[in-house]
Formats: sequence, structure tokens, C-alpha cells
Amino acid sequence: MLPSKALRHIARAMFLGLLLGLVINEITFFFLGESSRGPQVVELVIPPGTSEMIKRGEQPPSLPAAMSFVLGDVLLIRNEDHVDHQLGPLWIPAQREARLSLTTTGAFSSNCSFQPNSTLNMEVREPLTLWMRLQGVLMSGIPLGILFALYAPVLQLLRKA
Repeated sequence: MLPSKALRHIARAMFLGLLLGLVINEITFFFLGESSRGPQVVELVIPPGTSEMIKRGEQPPSLPAAMSFVLGDVLLIRNEDHVDHQLGPLWIPAQREARLSLTTTGAFSSNCSFQPNSTLNMEVREPLTLWMRLQGVLMSGIPLGILFALYAPVLQLLRKA
């Protein structure tokens, strides 16, 4: 059995490792734009005059060139233009709307009549769950804690020398 001083040292090192793992993972999720939101309805409005802008080769300012979704999202496309539009399998008549359920993860490129390059890139990801966050913390925090526990005595010896 380890002496209580060694156990306290290991527990402190593991705590610091897990705390640093938590900070690193949350910063990473923040900068990657990962979302822990659940599925929702995402509305995309095709504004009036879009077809004329596309004919001139211009990107309509309110329409993104690419979109990211969470598995289970529903893309609601509202066509306020005076001409019919198409996005992949969806035909959206003028002044009408259409829905696309996103049931498969991956990166997709669909034919799109309301983009200048005739393509809309979509990415559908798994939602970021609490379990995924916990796995990230444990997978980085435990090795960091072990390294802290191993190298802290070495650093103390180097300081004394």
C-alpha cells in the first residue's frame, strides 16, 4: 500500500490533469464551433430577386454558400423569389416552402439553383453530447494526470539541485 503522502500527490496530479483536460477540450469545442444543441428546424429564406442575382453571377448576401447541421435537423426552405428553385431533390415553387429532413451524417454537395456555382455544400454532424464531452476530458485528462504525477518529483529534485 502506498503511503498517504504519495496518494495525495497522485490524487492532486490527477485532479490537475483532469482540470487541464476539461479546459483544453472546452476551448477546442468552442473554436471548432461544436454545438451541443439538439435537432431543430433551420430556416433558409430565398429572398426576392435571387434569380436575377444568380444570372449576374452574384452571391445573394442572405444565402450562405455552405451550411452545417446536426443530425435530425429539418431544413425549411422558404422561396420568396418570383421563380421556382431547386435544392437537390427538393423543388421549391415560387412563394412556397419545402422541407428536407437531415437523417444521415456526412458532407453533402447538392445541386442548387439559388447559388452562383449551382452547388450548396452541407455538413451534417452528430450532436455533441455530454458523454462525448466527458470522453474528451477523460482521454486527455488521465494521461496528463499521470504525466504530472510522474514528473512532479523529478521537477522537485531539479529545483533542489
